[in-house]
Amino acid sequence: MDTEEKTSRFSSKLDNLKMILKEQLKLARQGNFSSVEALGEKAAPIVEEISQSGDFEPAEFQGQREQIKKLYEELNLSLTIQKNHTAEELSRIRRGRKTIGAYRNNV
Repeated sequence: MDTEEKTSRFSSKLDNLKMILKEQLKLARQGNFSSVEALGEKAAPIVEEISQSGDFEPAEFQGQREQIKKLYEELNLSLTIQKNHTAEELSRIRRGRKTIGAYRNNV
């Protein structure tokens, strides 16, 4: 396989990873975490292959590296926000259950 073909295939893998990350970000913002997880499982072998190849370092991939990093950061932030929101809701539910239990015990 010549260098141009290898570069083209690698670039295609990076584009595929970016597409998956964009979809995960969209789904995370919608709260569809099971689909985010399923796409994560789909992305894992691509990430593994990219990281093991060592082809991600050349300057020609700088733009794609930055885009992928930004997408990962956005996805992480979105998931963190959703996690915090879920924790707050769970805390409210627990307080409500304690309040109902207290009323039930006093009636």
